[in-house]
Amino acid sequence: MYDWAISPVQTTIMVAVFPIYFIQTAGADAGATKAAQWWALSNGIAIAIVALLSPILGAIADYAAAKKKMLAAAMTIGVLACAGMFFVDRGELQLASALFVLAAIGAAAAVVFYDALLPHIASESEIDRVSTGAYALGYLGGGIMLAVNLAVILKPQWFGLEGVDATLPVRLSLASVAVWWLVFSIPMFRHVPEPPRRLEQDEQAGQNPARVAFTRLMETFHELRGYKHAFVMLLAFLIYNDGIATIQRMAAAYATELRIPRGSVIAAILIVQFVGIPATFLFGALAGRIGAKRAIFAGLVVYLVISVVGYYMRTAAHFYVLAGLLGLVQGGTQALSRSMFAMLIPRHKSGEFFGFYSVFSKFAGIFGPFLFASIIGATGSSRNAILAVIVFFLAGGAILTLVNVEEGERAARAAEEATH
Repeated sequence: MYDWAISPVQTTIMVAVFPIYFIQTAGADAGATKAAQWWALSNGIAIAIVALLSPILGAIADYAAAKKKMLAAAMTIGVLACAGMFFVDRGELQLASALFVLAAIGAAAAVVFYDALLPHIASESEIDRVSTGAYALGYLGGGIMLAVNLAVILKPQWFGLEGVDATLPVRLSLASVAVWWLVFSIPMFRHVPEPPRRLEQDEQAGQNPARVAFTRLMETFHELRGYKHAFVMLLAFLIYNDGIATIQRMAAAYATELRIPRGSVIAAILIVQFVGIPATFLFGALAGRIGAKRAIFAGLVVYLVISVVGYYMRTAAHFYVLAGLLGLVQGGTQALSRSMFAMLIPRHKSGEFFGFYSVFSKFAGIFGPFLFASIIGATGSSRNAILAVIVFFLAGGAILTLVNVEEGERAARAAEEATH
């Protein structure tokens, strides 16, 4: 249910409605190209902040058994930022950027603690199915919220908004994400228990959580050889997720730059959501047959095709094709990356390790937006940047071949047996 709750942040704030509003309205005085640079830089700043904080906060959450409390704190920041977007109007590029950075930080940090719950609630035999099922439910929730927002924006008269300020339907849609996120998080907070605290042999209850967190992080750096395959998985994920995150974050801005109508852009995002629901479930079934690692490889091959389609994109019809391909692989690839990594780490350090997972995924997200910004500056267009994303999928897939899942699982379970 938390995937359901937080997914509209991705669809409405990160991908569909807010990027267009950011460029066309908040950035109206700066021009579309300059606003696209601000958008890319705002993404990069938010990601960098989360990347620096995630491992420390994850280790504190593990030691203090406070994953849910820290999730709630991060979510509060994000919810308030999304609600604040209601007040962004024409030319307010700085306010839009600041609120987006806060919303992105809140959402990304919340996902660190949420993902850390996964290995505690799912057995080894069902973890791929649980992860992909959650992603699919997130697609449904994000798609429903986006469909409602699309109706409000394109047909405001249906909701009694005829004749109002032209920006009001969009601003209401942005604020509605805050309400959705807050309300639908309640089932997770009520029904998912906080995982019990497990201490290392040299730890005791009552110690300073921050000091223990730093100690754990230093130990983990030294112990990475013991979790070799988890670390290699992180490196592969760092690289191929750079391509995935870049396409997710920049697609709507790129389409807007190409003058594809706003309604067509949002409709394409809806295609991603609703194709993604059955496709993500199918990825879970595929992983059951051929393994998560091979299923991820299949997704990366499709992403190569997506980059080429994006380079040649000219019309709304092309964007719909791109959306359909994204829907086939986006959720499944990321969900299986999450569950595969969860199998390669000791469960009593899940917050800490998913903090590192967030660092690697977020640092990947830094390179892509900054690449976009630099190529836009050099060429005046995003088209070449879309094609350049191919290198991330090729390099990430090559490193993924080095991961031995069975050996990594044995190392993680052995570490769990040494706790008290």
